[in-house]
Amino acid sequence: MMKSFTLIEVLVIIGIMVILMVLALPAYRSFQNELDLNNSTEEIINTLRIAQNKTLASEGASQYGVYFDQTTSPHQYTLFKGNDYASRNSSFDKIHKLPKSVEISDISLNGGESEIIFDRISGTTSQFGSLIIRLKDNPTKTKTVYIENSGQVGLTSPSTPSDAARIKDSRHVHFDLGWSIQSATLLKFYFPDIPQTEQVDMADYFNADKTEFDWAGIFIVDGIDQTFQVHTHSLDTFNLCIHRDRNQGRTNQEVIIYIVEGGVDKEIAHYLADVNDSVTEGPYGGTKEIQ
Repeated sequence: MMKSFTLIEVLVIIGIMVILMVLALPAYRSFQNELDLNNSTEEIINTLRIAQNKTLASEGASQYGVYFDQTTSPHQYTLFKGNDYASRNSSFDKIHKLPKSVEISDISLNGGESEIIFDRISGTTSQFGSLIIRLKDNPTKTKTVYIENSGQVGLTSPSTPSDAARIKDSRHVHFDLGWSIQSATLLKFYFPDIPQTEQVDMADYFNADKTEFDWAGIFIVDGIDQTFQVHTHSLDTFNLCIHRDRNQGRTNQEVIIYIVEGGVDKEIAHYLADVNDSVTEGPYGGTKEIQ
């Protein structure tokens, strides 16, 4: 004959179960919070990679970036379309809110901004640096997202090789012009072997206050794509950057690049007809530095 439980025994069992649940609850919350932290970090990395991929694909002939906002509750970040967050087309915004248990504790990006924008063609970014994500109730639990100048994003701190050891080539060249291009009107590419001339109206590629210039495009020359990007980091520093895609070694056309100002063709760079993209500065090119 089975013995039934008395009321006292039932209450004791219930009490033990309640105690066990109370003891287990903090551990469960801690596990859930750490899961939120890990998932949030991976989502931020994935969103940055999406912005880079959209830029490289030139979707809508635009740049894409990610803006991080520490003023909202909870903190959030936005995938946006545009040259910067302030002038973006907000109809393309994709807002991601962090879980209530997670916050962005530190944003350390080059230039001091809270946004990361990727360059067309190269996929690089000048807003390199790091983001620290942490748990609100346990600030010692953190994750750091590193963003490299090359555009690489991840959880591993980038090593900094010496400049002497870095392989340099003329796909990316800086020209210290010594003069400002703010009053320039045309960007001209002359391919003498064809011959073929391509011109770009520069007015469309300055920002609103003409402190930055950024153009990228492709010309078909003798049946081969010739891909270039010409941009400045700041017009006040008179520094002009030219990127030329090697196109798997097929961009061996000689090309002379001019900036037209006041009706004068100012030669900036002269790429020779070889697969190494050997380049010399023109009379108006100032001094060059191969990156």
